[in-house]
Amino acid sequence: MRDIKQLAGQTLWYGVSSIGAKFLNYLLTPLLTYLMTDKSGVQDYGDYSLLYSWIAVVNILFIYGFETGFFRFSNKNGVDRKYLFDTAFGSLIVSTLGFFVLFSFFCVPISNFMNLGRHPEYILLCLCLIGLDSISAIPFARLRQENRPKKYAFVKLFGIIINILFTLLFLIWLPKYAEAYSTDFIANWIKDNNRVGFLLLANVLQNMFVFLMLYKEWKDFRFKINKKIWSQLFLYSFPMILIGLAGMINEVMDRQMLAKLLPTGVDAKRIVGIYSANYKLAIFITLFIQAFKMAAEPFFFNQSKEKNAPLLYARVMKWFVITLSIAFLFSALYLDVLKFMIGVSYRSGLPIVPILLAANICLGIYYNLSVWYKITDRMRIGVYITFIGALITLTGNYFFIPLWGMYAAAWTTLVCYASMVIITYFIGQKYFPVPYPVKRILTYLTLMLIFYFIKVSIDSISEFWPNRRQILIRFPVATLLIMIYLSIILKFERAELKKMPLISKFLS
Repeated sequence: MRDIKQLAGQTLWYGVSSIGAKFLNYLLTPLLTYLMTDKSGVQDYGDYSLLYSWIAVVNILFIYGFETGFFRFSNKNGVDRKYLFDTAFGSLIVSTLGFFVLFSFFCVPISNFMNLGRHPEYILLCLCLIGLDSISAIPFARLRQENRPKKYAFVKLFGIIINILFTLLFLIWLPKYAEAYSTDFIANWIKDNNRVGFLLLANVLQNMFVFLMLYKEWKDFRFKINKKIWSQLFLYSFPMILIGLAGMINEVMDRQMLAKLLPTGVDAKRIVGIYSANYKLAIFITLFIQAFKMAAEPFFFNQSKEKNAPLLYARVMKWFVITLSIAFLFSALYLDVLKFMIGVSYRSGLPIVPILLAANICLGIYYNLSVWYKITDRMRIGVYITFIGALITLTGNYFFIPLWGMYAAAWTTLVCYASMVIITYFIGQKYFPVPYPVKRILTYLTLMLIFYFIKVSIDSISEFWPNRRQILIRFPVATLLIMIYLSIILKFERAELKKMPLISKFLS
C-alpha cells in the first residue's frame, strides 16, 4: 500500500500542476468560444484547433522520445546522470535549431497545405512555440526523475497564467485600446493581425517564460555529448518517435480529416471548431490521465526491478479505472451544467461528449497497460500496436466522416483506443504477466455505462418539459446515480479504503 500511496502523492502534485494548468487553460475555452461567436470567429477557432493538432505531431519529432529514454537510462546501473542530462539536453538543443531552420524554409508551402496561405507567419510562431517546448522537455523530466513535483507544479501554473494574461491582453484589452486610439501605432498593429496569430504569440511568450523559470535545472549544463550514451539513448528512444507519431494520428487526425472529408457545402472549419470545443468537455478525464502519466512513468520504471511489481501494477490499474469511471459519470451525467463552458454556437456537438469520454477512458487504460513494452525494452511491439490504432483511425475517418461527420470521428476514436487496449493486454500478458482484476474492472465499467443510459432515458423523457422542470428532475437523478455508484465501490473496496489515511477516518 505504501507504493500506491507514493504514486497517489506524486499524482496529486502533478495533478496540481497539470489539472491546475489545464483547468486554467480550459477556462480560455468559454472565453474564446464566447468571443468567437460570429461565423469568422468560429472559423478562426477551427484554424487555431487545426494548428494545435499539428503542433502536437511535430513536437514528437522535435523531442524524438528522449524524455522517456531519459527516465529509462536514469535507472540503469553504470549510467552517470550528469552525463545523461548533458547528452540528452545538448542533443535536443542542436536538433531543435536544425529543425527550426529546415521548417522555416517551407513556411509558405505548409501554410498553403493547411489552407492558411495568407498567414505563413502562423507557421513561424508554431515553430518558435515547439522549439521552446522541446528544449524544456529534459529539464522538466529532471524534475520528475528527482521527485520534485512542487517546482514542476509551480512552473507549469506560472506558464499558463502568463498565457492567460497575454491572451486577455491581445484579445480584449488591446482591441479596446485600438478603438479608443485608432491612429496609434499599436492600434494599427492590432488591426493588421487576427486572433489566431495573437493566440499563438501568447503561447510563444508562455513557453519563453517557462524555459527561463527552469534556469536552475539547466544552469549546470555543459555541452558535452557522450557518444556512447547518446547512441544507446537514441536506439531506445527512436521507436518512441513512431509510437508518438502514430499515437498523435489517433489523437488529432480526426480534426484534420474532418476539415478535408466533410461533404461539399458543409462549413468544414466551423464543424472542426465545434468538434474541438466539445472535445475539451472531457476535461476531468483528460486532466487526470495527464497527471497520472506525469507521476506514473518514472514510478513504473523505478518499481520495475521489485519482486512485487506485477501485483503493484495490477492494483494501480484497478484504482485508475475506478477514478476514471467516477470522472466519466460526473462529466456525462452533469453535461447540462458542463455545456455552459462553451458558447451557444458550439453546443450542437454535445452528443459526442460521452463518446469521447469513453474513448479517453480507453486511452488511459492503454497508457497504463503499455508499461510492459517500455520496461522490457520491446518498443518494437509498441510501434506495431500504435500503428494498428492509426490504421483504424485513418480507415474509419476516411470512410465514415463523409456520411456522419463529427459523430464518425468520435466513434472512430473510441473504436481505435478500445482495440489498442485489447491488443496491448493480451500481448502484454505473454511478455510481462500482470494479474489485473479484469472481472472487477469490467464490472465497474459496465455499471458506469448502465447508470449513464439510465440518465439518458430520463433525459429523453423530460426533453419536452419546461426548462425548470427538466433541471428539477435531471440534476437530482444524476446525483442519486453517482451516490449509488460510489456506494457500490465502497462495498467492494472497503478493505483497501480502510488502509488509506484520509478515507479510513470516515470508514472506522
